[in-house]
Amino acid sequence: MMKKHTFVHYFLLMLIVGTNGMLASCGQTISQPTELELLSAIENAFVSVAARSTPAIVGVSAYLGPRRSSQGSGFIFRKEGYILTNEHVLMGSQRITVQRRDGSELDAKIVGTDLNTDIAVLKIAAKEELPVLRLADSDKVRVGQFAIAIGNPFQLAYTVTTGIVSGKGRTLLYDRGGIIRYEDFIQTDAWINTGNSGGPLLNIHGEVIGINALIRRTEPKSDNTDVPIAVRAGAGFAIPSNLVQKVGNQLIANGRVIRGFLGINMADMPEGIYVSRVTRNTPAALGGLRRGDVIIKYNGKKVQNSNEFKMLIADSQVGEASKITLLRNGVERILTVTIAEMPPQFTGRAVENNSVAWKMLGLAVRKMEKGDFERYTYLSEQDNGVIVVAVKLNSPGFNARIPRGALIMAVNGKPIPDAQAFDAFLQARRKASSLVLQVKSSHGTETLTVPLVPN
Repeated sequence: MMKKHTFVHYFLLMLIVGTNGMLASCGQTISQPTELELLSAIENAFVSVAARSTPAIVGVSAYLGPRRSSQGSGFIFRKEGYILTNEHVLMGSQRITVQRRDGSELDAKIVGTDLNTDIAVLKIAAKEELPVLRLADSDKVRVGQFAIAIGNPFQLAYTVTTGIVSGKGRTLLYDRGGIIRYEDFIQTDAWINTGNSGGPLLNIHGEVIGINALIRRTEPKSDNTDVPIAVRAGAGFAIPSNLVQKVGNQLIANGRVIRGFLGINMADMPEGIYVSRVTRNTPAALGGLRRGDVIIKYNGKKVQNSNEFKMLIADSQVGEASKITLLRNGVERILTVTIAEMPPQFTGRAVENNSVAWKMLGLAVRKMEKGDFERYTYLSEQDNGVIVVAVKLNSPGFNARIPRGALIMAVNGKPIPDAQAFDAFLQARRKASSLVLQVKSSHGTETLTVPLVPN
């Protein structure tokens, strides 16, 4: 690391010397800053970013019982006390505390976590407006620009390291138990390590261009397990700020992220996106996609790779009719698919299979929340009820063709405000032969009679 920074300073010095030489040869008489003055200006810029940013940066400690289970970093991005960090820092925790630059330690509550992007939002009580870090437009980040990482590696609070953005659009896919990952990492050579997770990666203006999330590193092999193994330096990866902002805002609004879902396995190929599998009873299957199709456009936009395509599907509204242009046996076709909400098993959320609704109807439901109408094309702000998040195969709900994402507004004419009321209503009618549900979905508003299986 020392050699790297020595090289950077040497390179800057030679660049400055060369520039001054060219200006002198052109006969300019304007006084130019000396090499030392220019280096001092660069140094002062880094010092200024660190000084202005650290009041909004926090340490994050997660506890499982009385013992601390993990430690990371985070930063305040809303003056009311909302903090961004990584989901994996909080994973499995029962209690969260944050440590501020002034030495104070505060309890924090989890507003929401998103396993698919490894983003989480915390909230601390704020008696006054808190200092915040501004999020930059990560689409404008350039490879080669300066990058500044601030965090708590190895419990060394407020460590500042510098480097450059060394790559964009990186994907490091790994298995998380079937979880669908969304990755578009910014790569940096700024030194980060254990404890930096959740901390900001900043530009020279002190704006957040990403959240430091992981590091890819190499370790020398050793056959002797008693001999410590030194870890070699690796590349750091940050979640881009545009994705962070989008997910963070949804977590604050809903406590979770609502994503579109298609229902295929895919792989990249030169022509487009190869469909390797189509899951039964999903938007893809219902829309006519087949194994072996090659997707080349989505709503008229050419798709270059599977990660980009996943992002487009995720950002689609639930109930949206989307056009997929594909090649089938070399012939171009256009199919219309209706995007559904991503099933909970792909997001890390457990399906409630002990509820009365699941046992009687084969439906897992949740209360409609504010913000849902913004992601579901068929809902309005005035709607109330419970949203179907999972449907059990061959259950009464499945046979009645109640789709995932449908809003159940009433049962037997009685309005259903939440999942608890739905369960209570069904419990009182266990011996009924059928139920009449008022349902709103991409098919419109329907009244469906659901025959029940005798107990």
